[in-house]
Amino acid sequence: MRLFVAININSETRSNLLALHDELRGKSERGRFSLPENLHLTLVFLGECDVAQVAAAKEAMDAVVFDPFDLVVERVGRFRRGGGDIWWAGVRENTVLLSLQQKLTSGLRSKGFHLEKREYSPHITLGREIVTEAIPRPIEPFGETVSKIDLMKSEHIRGKLTYTSIYRRGVTELGL
Repeated sequence: MRLFVAININSETRSNLLALHDELRGKSERGRFSLPENLHLTLVFLGECDVAQVAAAKEAMDAVVFDPFDLVVERVGRFRRGGGDIWWAGVRENTVLLSLQQKLTSGLRSKGFHLEKREYSPHITLGREIVTEAIPRPIEPFGETVSKIDLMKSEHIRGKLTYTSIYRRGVTELGL
């Protein structure tokens, strides 16, 4: 199974992201745009995992304690790539989010996961291989309060990329 740990967003935040998504699509020559139901904020990408690794990932998630925090989207940007850029909605710097991501990464590494070493850059991918004249810019901030994280499975079902939560951990389970 191809897995990652993520923050799934609520319908109001998704609606605001879709407005950005549609605006970008309208200004683009081409690209592969994220499906609305797949919009999320990745915390840690795990890659291909077996059943034992799924159990280890759940244990690492269970060990992480965090308080609810505000996730604020405040800009649209891109990672430049040959053949088209990755466009994303950027998240305001947040020490609780960064701490959560670091604790997860540390816990997963202690369980034997080999994770990316590059610096974490919290963002929500709007599309890939996008060719456009649009430019990165600040936007009117919007967001939500985060109180849970999900272990997500990525798979192709009937030719469609589908993300499914297979485990959820949140502050309600921690008794807060």
